[in-house]
Amino acid sequence: MTRVAVLGTGANGAGIGADLIRAGLDVTFIEHWPDHVEAMRRQGIEVRMPSETVVTPVQPLHLCDVAKLRQQFDVVFVLMKAYDTRWAVELIKPHVAADGLVVGVQNGMTVDTIADVMGAERTLGAVIEISSAMWEPGIVERHVAPAGSWFALGGIEPSAHARAESVAEILGHAGRVQVTDDIRSAKWMKLVVNAAELVPSAIVAQPMRATVQLPGMRDFMVRAGEEAMTAAVAAGATPMPIFGLEGLEGSGEPRTYVEPLIDAVFDQFALDTTTTTVHQDWSKGRHSEVEEINGLVVREHQRVGQRCPANQVTLEIGLEIERDESKPGLHQLERLMAAL
Repeated sequence: MTRVAVLGTGANGAGIGADLIRAGLDVTFIEHWPDHVEAMRRQGIEVRMPSETVVTPVQPLHLCDVAKLRQQFDVVFVLMKAYDTRWAVELIKPHVAADGLVVGVQNGMTVDTIADVMGAERTLGAVIEISSAMWEPGIVERHVAPAGSWFALGGIEPSAHARAESVAEILGHAGRVQVTDDIRSAKWMKLVVNAAELVPSAIVAQPMRATVQLPGMRDFMVRAGEEAMTAAVAAGATPMPIFGLEGLEGSGEPRTYVEPLIDAVFDQFALDTTTTTVHQDWSKGRHSEVEEINGLVVREHQRVGQRCPANQVTLEIGLEIERDESKPGLHQLERLMAAL
Protein backbone atom coordinates (compact mmCIF):
# COMPACT_ATOMS: atom_id res chain seq x y z
CA MET A 1 0.00 0.00 0.00
CA THR A 2 1.20 3.51 -0.78
CA ARG A 3 2.28 5.27 2.39
CA VAL A 4 1.23 8.91 2.42
CA ALA A 5 2.16 11.75 4.78
CA VAL A 6 0.39 15.08 5.01
CA LEU A 7 2.90 17.59 6.34
CA GLY A 8 0.87 20.48 7.72
CA THR A 9 -2.65 19.52 8.74
CA GLY A 10 -4.40 22.82 9.19
CA ALA A 11 -7.76 23.35 7.56
CA ASN A 12 -6.75 22.30 4.04
CA GLY A 13 -4.26 19.62 4.99
CA ALA A 14 -6.56 17.95 7.51
CA GLY A 15 -9.51 18.03 5.12
CA ILE A 16 -7.50 16.51 2.29
CA GLY A 17 -5.90 13.93 4.56
CA ALA A 18 -9.29 12.85 5.89
CA ASP A 19 -10.52 12.34 2.31
CA LEU A 20 -7.55 10.08 1.57
CA ILE A 21 -8.06 8.04 4.74
CA ARG A 22 -11.72 7.49 3.96
CA ALA A 23 -10.62 6.26 0.52
CA GLY A 24 -8.60 3.53 2.25
CA LEU A 25 -5.10 4.99 2.02
CA ASP A 26 -2.42 4.73 4.70
CA VAL A 27 -2.05 8.37 5.76
CA THR A 28 0.01 9.94 8.56
CA PHE A 29 -0.68 13.50 9.70
CA ILE A 30 2.33 15.61 10.77
CA GLU A 31 1.40 18.86 12.48
CA HIS A 32 3.10 21.69 14.42
CA TRP A 33 0.10 22.89 16.52
CA PRO A 34 0.31 20.74 19.68
CA ASP A 35 -3.31 21.23 20.78
CA HIS A 36 -4.52 20.23 17.32
CA VAL A 37 -2.50 17.01 17.40
CA GLU A 38 -3.84 16.06 20.81
CA ALA A 39 -7.43 16.87 19.81
CA MET A 40 -7.12 14.65 16.72
CA ARG A 41 -5.67 11.85 18.84
CA ARG A 42 -8.64 12.03 21.19
CA GLN A 43 -11.49 12.45 18.73
CA GLY A 44 -10.22 12.21 15.14
CA ILE A 45 -10.62 15.07 12.68
CA GLU A 46 -14.09 16.55 12.33
CA VAL A 47 -14.79 18.10 8.92
CA ARG A 48 -17.90 20.27 8.76
CA MET A 49 -19.20 20.79 5.22
CA PRO A 50 -22.37 22.53 4.04
CA SER A 51 -24.16 19.24 3.44
CA GLU A 52 -22.66 16.96 6.10
CA THR A 53 -20.21 16.58 8.96
CA VAL A 54 -17.74 13.71 8.87
CA VAL A 55 -15.45 12.51 11.69
CA THR A 56 -12.43 10.47 10.60
CA PRO A 57 -9.95 8.66 12.88
CA VAL A 58 -6.40 9.77 12.05
CA GLN A 59 -2.77 9.06 12.97
CA PRO A 60 -1.36 12.48 13.93
CA LEU A 61 2.24 13.17 14.89
CA HIS A 62 3.85 16.18 16.52
CA LEU A 63 6.83 17.59 14.64
CA CYS A 64 9.11 16.18 17.34
CA ASP A 65 7.72 12.68 16.66
CA VAL A 66 9.25 12.76 13.17
CA ALA A 67 12.60 11.96 14.79
CA LYS A 68 11.14 8.60 15.88
CA LEU A 69 9.80 7.57 12.49
CA ARG A 70 11.00 4.27 11.08
CA GLN A 71 8.77 4.09 8.03
CA GLN A 72 9.43 5.67 4.65
CA PHE A 73 6.70 7.58 2.82
CA ASP A 74 5.97 7.09 -0.87
CA VAL A 75 4.20 10.43 -1.25
CA VAL A 76 4.39 13.48 1.02
CA PHE A 77 1.86 16.26 0.50
CA VAL A 78 3.24 19.51 1.93
CA LEU A 79 0.56 21.94 3.13
CA MET A 80 2.71 24.20 5.28
CA LYS A 81 2.78 27.96 4.77
CA ALA A 82 4.97 28.96 1.84
CA TYR A 83 7.52 30.56 4.17
CA ASP A 84 7.90 27.27 6.09
CA THR A 85 8.57 25.16 3.00
CA ARG A 86 12.34 24.75 3.10
CA TRP A 87 12.75 23.69 6.71
CA ALA A 88 9.66 21.49 6.57
CA VAL A 89 10.92 19.59 3.51
CA GLU A 90 14.36 19.24 5.07
CA LEU A 91 12.62 17.76 8.12
CA ILE A 92 10.76 15.10 6.14
CA LYS A 93 13.47 14.36 3.56
CA PRO A 94 15.11 11.48 5.50
CA HIS A 95 11.73 9.79 5.71
CA VAL A 96 10.85 9.90 2.00
CA ALA A 97 11.43 6.64 0.13
CA ALA A 98 14.26 6.62 -2.40
CA ASP A 99 11.70 6.71 -5.20
CA GLY A 100 9.22 8.80 -3.23
CA LEU A 101 7.74 12.15 -4.23
CA VAL A 102 7.17 15.38 -2.33
CA VAL A 103 4.22 17.44 -3.55
CA GLY A 104 3.87 21.11 -2.64
CA VAL A 105 0.11 21.66 -2.31
CA GLN A 106 0.55 25.31 -1.41
CA ASN A 107 0.11 28.91 -2.39
CA GLY A 108 3.17 30.73 -3.62
CA MET A 109 5.98 29.63 -5.90
CA THR A 110 7.29 26.78 -3.74
CA VAL A 111 7.97 24.10 -6.35
CA ASP A 112 11.57 25.20 -6.92
CA THR A 113 12.24 25.41 -3.18
CA ILE A 114 11.12 21.81 -2.77
CA ALA A 115 13.16 20.74 -5.79
CA ASP A 116 16.21 22.44 -4.30
CA VAL A 117 15.91 20.19 -1.25
CA MET A 118 14.60 16.95 -2.77
CA GLY A 119 15.84 17.17 -6.35
CA ALA A 120 13.54 17.98 -9.25
CA GLU A 121 13.15 14.26 -10.04
CA ARG A 122 11.41 13.78 -6.66
CA THR A 123 9.26 16.94 -6.74
CA LEU A 124 5.78 17.80 -7.95
CA GLY A 125 4.12 21.18 -7.72
CA ALA A 126 0.42 21.71 -7.19
CA VAL A 127 -2.20 24.43 -7.29
CA ILE A 128 -4.90 24.16 -4.67
CA GLU A 129 -8.34 25.74 -4.58
CA ILE A 130 -10.25 24.70 -1.48
CA SER A 131 -12.13 27.07 0.79
CA SER A 132 -11.84 26.10 4.45
CA ALA A 133 -11.03 27.40 7.92
CA MET A 134 -9.91 26.12 11.32
CA TRP A 135 -10.77 28.06 14.44
CA GLU A 136 -10.39 25.34 17.05
CA PRO A 137 -8.23 22.22 17.23
CA GLY A 138 -9.57 19.08 15.65
CA ILE A 139 -12.32 20.80 13.63
CA VAL A 140 -12.23 21.87 9.97
CA GLU A 141 -14.87 24.15 8.45
CA ARG A 142 -14.75 23.10 4.80
CA HIS A 143 -16.86 25.42 2.68
CA VAL A 144 -16.48 23.40 -0.52
CA ALA A 145 -16.90 19.62 -0.54
CA PRO A 146 -14.41 17.37 -2.39
CA ALA A 147 -16.64 17.35 -5.48
CA GLY A 148 -16.20 21.11 -5.78
CA SER A 149 -12.51 21.32 -4.85
CA TRP A 150 -9.84 21.65 -7.55
CA PHE A 151 -6.13 20.95 -7.97
CA ALA A 152 -3.52 21.23 -10.71
CA LEU A 153 -0.48 18.96 -10.58
CA GLY A 154 2.76 18.67 -12.50
CA GLY A 155 6.51 18.27 -12.40
CA ILE A 156 9.36 20.50 -13.54
CA GLU A 157 11.48 17.49 -14.56
CA PRO A 158 10.34 14.80 -17.05
CA SER A 159 10.67 11.70 -14.86
CA ALA A 160 8.76 13.35 -12.00
CA HIS A 161 6.12 14.72 -14.33
CA ALA A 162 5.60 11.24 -15.79
CA ARG A 163 4.43 10.15 -12.33
CA ALA A 164 1.95 13.00 -11.90
CA GLU A 165 -0.98 10.91 -13.09
CA SER A 166 -0.41 8.32 -10.36
CA VAL A 167 -0.32 11.05 -7.71
CA ALA A 168 -3.43 12.59 -9.29
CA GLU A 169 -5.24 9.32 -8.60
CA ILE A 170 -4.43 9.72 -4.92
CA LEU A 171 -5.24 13.43 -4.69
CA GLY A 172 -8.38 12.83 -6.74
CA HIS A 173 -10.10 11.54 -3.59
CA ALA A 174 -10.03 15.15 -2.33
CA GLY A 175 -11.18 16.95 -5.48
CA ARG A 176 -10.86 17.31 -9.23
CA VAL A 177 -7.26 17.11 -10.41
CA GLN A 178 -5.84 18.48 -13.65
CA VAL A 179 -2.34 17.40 -14.68
CA THR A 180 -0.61 20.29 -16.42
CA ASP A 181 2.57 20.38 -18.45
CA ASP A 182 3.41 23.85 -17.12
CA ILE A 183 3.00 23.79 -13.36
CA ARG A 184 5.04 26.98 -12.84
CA SER A 185 2.63 28.95 -15.01
CA ALA A 186 -0.37 27.36 -13.28
CA LYS A 187 1.05 28.34 -9.89
CA TRP A 188 1.64 31.89 -11.11
CA MET A 189 -2.00 32.06 -12.21
CA LYS A 190 -3.10 31.09 -8.70
CA LEU A 191 -0.74 33.70 -7.29
CA VAL A 192 -2.45 36.26 -9.54
CA VAL A 193 -5.76 35.42 -7.85
CA ASN A 194 -4.19 35.39 -4.40
CA ALA A 195 -2.55 38.79 -4.93
CA ALA A 196 -5.95 40.19 -5.83
CA GLU A 197 -8.00 38.64 -3.04
CA LEU A 198 -6.13 37.14 -0.09
CA VAL A 199 -4.40 40.12 1.48
CA PRO A 200 -6.68 42.98 0.30
CA SER A 201 -9.77 41.40 1.86
CA ALA A 202 -7.83 40.67 5.06
CA ILE A 203 -6.67 44.29 5.22
CA VAL A 204 -10.27 45.51 5.37
CA ALA A 205 -11.15 42.60 7.71
CA GLN A 206 -14.19 41.46 5.74
CA PRO A 207 -15.34 38.13 4.30
CA MET A 208 -14.40 37.75 0.64
CA ARG A 209 -17.83 38.37 -0.84
CA ALA A 210 -18.45 41.38 1.40
CA THR A 211 -15.09 42.85 0.42
CA VAL A 212 -15.85 42.90 -3.29
CA GLN A 213 -19.05 44.86 -2.56
CA LEU A 214 -17.16 47.72 -0.90
CA PRO A 215 -16.85 50.88 -3.03
CA GLY A 216 -13.88 50.56 -5.34
CA MET A 217 -12.66 47.22 -4.04
CA ARG A 218 -13.48 45.18 -7.12
CA ASP A 219 -11.50 47.64 -9.25
CA PHE A 220 -8.64 47.47 -6.74
CA MET A 221 -8.62 43.67 -6.80
CA VAL A 222 -8.62 43.60 -10.59
CA ARG A 223 -5.77 46.12 -10.67
CA ALA A 224 -3.73 44.03 -8.20
CA GLY A 225 -4.42 40.94 -10.29
CA GLU A 226 -3.40 42.69 -13.51
CA GLU A 227 -0.14 43.77 -11.90
CA ALA A 228 0.45 40.22 -10.73
CA MET A 229 -0.23 38.89 -14.23
CA THR A 230 2.32 41.32 -15.65
CA ALA A 231 4.82 40.05 -13.07
CA ALA A 232 4.02 36.46 -14.01
CA VAL A 233 4.73 37.10 -17.68
CA ALA A 234 7.94 38.94 -16.79
CA ALA A 235 8.99 35.87 -14.81
CA GLY A 236 8.44 33.65 -17.85
CA ALA A 237 4.95 32.31 -17.09
CA THR A 238 2.34 31.76 -19.78
CA PRO A 239 -1.20 33.03 -19.02
CA MET A 240 -3.47 30.00 -18.82
CA PRO A 241 -6.89 29.06 -17.42
CA ILE A 242 -7.06 27.28 -14.08
CA PHE A 243 -9.98 26.08 -11.91
CA GLY A 244 -11.20 24.11 -14.94
CA LEU A 245 -12.15 27.29 -16.79
CA GLU A 246 -12.03 27.34 -20.56
CA GLY A 247 -12.03 29.94 -23.32
CA LEU A 248 -9.78 32.50 -21.63
CA GLU A 249 -7.19 32.71 -24.39
CA GLY A 250 -8.82 35.82 -25.85
CA SER A 251 -6.48 38.71 -26.59
CA GLY A 252 -3.86 37.72 -24.05
CA GLU A 253 -4.40 40.99 -22.16
CA PRO A 254 -4.12 40.58 -18.36
CA ARG A 255 -7.78 41.52 -17.70
CA THR A 256 -8.86 38.72 -20.09
CA TYR A 257 -7.64 36.24 -17.50
CA VAL A 258 -7.81 38.14 -14.24
CA GLU A 259 -11.51 38.95 -14.01
CA PRO A 260 -12.78 35.41 -14.83
CA LEU A 261 -10.31 33.90 -12.35
CA ILE A 262 -11.34 36.29 -9.58
CA ASP A 263 -15.03 35.72 -10.30
CA ALA A 264 -14.55 31.95 -10.31
CA VAL A 265 -13.24 32.05 -6.74
CA PHE A 266 -16.18 34.14 -5.53
CA ASP A 267 -18.76 32.07 -7.43
CA GLN A 268 -17.42 28.53 -6.99
CA PHE A 269 -15.23 28.41 -3.91
CA ALA A 270 -16.60 30.89 -1.37
CA LEU A 271 -19.59 31.21 0.91
CA ASP A 272 -20.89 34.50 2.27
CA THR A 273 -18.95 33.78 5.48
CA THR A 274 -15.69 32.70 3.82
CA THR A 275 -12.61 34.63 4.93
CA THR A 276 -9.18 34.29 3.36
CA THR A 277 -6.29 32.41 4.90
CA VAL A 278 -4.54 35.73 5.56
CA HIS A 279 -7.60 37.04 7.43
CA GLN A 280 -7.56 33.84 9.49
CA ASP A 281 -3.83 34.12 10.18
CA TRP A 282 -4.11 37.68 11.45
CA SER A 283 -7.14 36.80 13.56
CA LYS A 284 -4.95 34.19 15.26
CA GLY A 285 -1.97 36.52 15.66
CA ARG A 286 0.05 34.59 13.06
CA HIS A 287 2.22 35.75 10.20
CA SER A 288 0.73 35.53 6.73
CA GLU A 289 2.13 34.88 3.26
CA VAL A 290 2.02 38.54 2.19
CA GLU A 291 5.74 38.51 1.36
CA GLU A 292 5.37 35.35 -0.72
CA ILE A 293 2.38 36.70 -2.67
CA ASN A 294 2.16 40.49 -3.04
CA GLY A 295 5.79 40.84 -2.05
CA LEU A 296 6.84 38.57 -4.91
CA VAL A 297 4.81 40.67 -7.35
CA VAL A 298 6.50 43.85 -6.10
CA ARG A 299 9.98 42.32 -6.34
CA GLU A 300 9.35 41.07 -9.86
CA HIS A 301 8.19 44.51 -10.98
CA GLN A 302 11.24 46.10 -9.35
CA ARG A 303 13.48 43.64 -11.21
CA VAL A 304 12.21 44.88 -14.57
CA GLY A 305 11.95 48.53 -13.55
CA GLN A 306 8.15 48.76 -13.33
CA ARG A 307 5.69 50.05 -10.73
CA CYS A 308 2.79 48.12 -9.23
CA PRO A 309 0.99 50.53 -6.88
CA ALA A 310 -1.87 48.20 -5.86
CA ASN A 311 0.47 45.41 -4.78
CA GLN A 312 2.92 47.90 -3.26
CA VAL A 313 0.33 49.42 -0.93
CA THR A 314 -1.05 45.95 -0.14
CA LEU A 315 2.43 44.82 0.85
CA GLU A 316 3.11 47.95 2.89
CA ILE A 317 -0.12 47.73 4.88
CA GLY A 318 0.21 43.97 5.26
CA LEU A 319 3.70 44.29 6.74
CA GLU A 320 2.55 47.08 9.06
CA ILE A 321 -0.18 44.76 10.35
CA GLU A 322 2.37 41.95 10.74
CA ARG A 323 4.58 44.27 12.83
CA ASP A 324 1.54 45.34 14.87
CA GLU A 325 1.99 48.93 13.68
CA SER A 326 -1.49 49.00 12.17
CA LYS A 327 -4.76 47.11 12.40
CA PRO A 328 -6.99 45.58 9.72
CA GLY A 329 -10.34 47.23 9.21
CA LEU A 330 -12.49 49.39 6.99
CA HIS A 331 -10.39 52.42 7.90
CA GLN A 332 -7.74 51.01 5.51
CA LEU A 333 -10.06 51.33 2.50
CA GLU A 334 -9.13 54.95 1.74
CA ARG A 335 -5.44 54.08 1.62
CA LEU A 336 -6.05 51.19 -0.77
CA MET A 337 -8.20 53.35 -3.04
CA ALA A 338 -5.44 55.96 -3.27
CA ALA A 339 -3.42 53.43 -5.32
CA LEU A 340 -6.00 53.34 -8.12
